[in-house]
Amino acid sequence: MASQAMKITLERIALFQFTPAHCAQARAMLGWSVEELSRESGVSVEAIQRFEAEQDVRDVTRLTLAYRFEAEGLVFFPGFAPGRGMNLRGCTPNPMERADFAMVE
Repeated sequence: MASQAMKITLERIALFQFTPAHCAQARAMLGWSVEELSRESGVSVEAIQRFEAEQDVRDVTRLTLAYRFEAEGLVFFPGFAPGRGMNLRGCTPNPMERADFAMVE
């Protein structure tokens, strides 16, 4: 039970910290186009474009994008550009293995 509560808490933190601006900045840091991020994350090009345009997307879609960037060693904090973590690996190295991945847009 405690691990489920911790998982939910960590997901809420990730949702708060990962913004549409972070998504565009992280893509630029990695040299990825929207199409490349779509291939890497399994999120549709349209959903990525909506998110970066600050339109609504599902929480699971935002988490998938955040976790995909975290798997590349990027970290996100509100009000700051993405940074590279020191020997950091995201908590979900492969977002497509998440149980709720089927809900991704």
